[in-house]
Amino acid sequence: MNVRQLRYFVAALEYGSFRKASTALGVQESSVSRRIRDLEDNLGSALFHRHSGGVLPTVAGQRLLPRARKVLRYVSEGAEIVDAVGRVKDGRLRIGIFSSLSSGFLQELLKSFHEQHEGVQLQVLDGNPAEHVAAIRQFRLDIAFLTGSQEWPQCEADHLWNERVFVVLPESHALAEKDEVSWDEIVHEKFIVMDSAPGQEIYDYLVKHVSDLGHHPRIESQFVGRDSLLTMVGLGTGLTVTSEATTATQIPGICYRPIAGEILPFNGVWSPKNDNPALRRFISIAKVQSQRRAAMPTNRPYPPPSGGELLQSRDRFQ
Repeated sequence: MNVRQLRYFVAALEYGSFRKASTALGVQESSVSRRIRDLEDNLGSALFHRHSGGVLPTVAGQRLLPRARKVLRYVSEGAEIVDAVGRVKDGRLRIGIFSSLSSGFLQELLKSFHEQHEGVQLQVLDGNPAEHVAAIRQFRLDIAFLTGSQEWPQCEADHLWNERVFVVLPESHALAEKDEVSWDEIVHEKFIVMDSAPGQEIYDYLVKHVSDLGHHPRIESQFVGRDSLLTMVGLGTGLTVTSEATTATQIPGICYRPIAGEILPFNGVWSPKNDNPALRRFISIAKVQSQRRAAMPTNRPYPPPSGGELLQSRDRFQ
């Protein structure tokens, strides 16, 4: 028993004859008759009473009809689901992030994808790079956006955008009057970082840059989220550093200042074995957006510093 046999069987009963069924299906009448005969032979029972005016179902045919219709309906629904997924009208995309969604490239990418593919469910997860890459290899994540230039075995990666690195200061800090700060000016400061991701990566980043200048860094881990950490900066408990996209977050009592010459490259990382059609479409949109941003001017000046301002730049810095 196969789907074509069931389709011909149902059509013959609905139209009352093999001839009318073949016309409706766009096939030869002999093909309908042969397929139904094969079905009867396989089942070992006649399904039709044949007469000069057409066909009528036997008792066996009457019993099979509702079940055959149900099978055909399931097959049709399954085909529609697969077709929707293949054309990215449906499905799910799981995204690991290592940056803020407050502004910038990643926010614009997610917004653009959602507008074009509203039927695809987006799941965004915070985490550290090692966790994200492990999840990608195990197909628990479709793609992750990570910083740096490290190569990840069994994964494909593409550099998509850059973000400047900012130091987060209390508004009352002396450096708040400057447009830009250098490492030399903050090397003696106390820093605070989150205990959770991306706290460890920021910790390592601070250790490297401060140690390179011959100083021992003062860094404390705090068991708080990103917003609470920024609030603690405003209270004067220490400075922190963050990527450009986070500067869209407005927290009373703090200000953001770019660190001279500090750039973070961001890459999309995914498994080449992942056959999720939504992922392929997402990567395509990301690459187009990256190319457009690369062509944008990069020398737009920052606004003059003022207490509690929102520094928000959507340019791609090189």
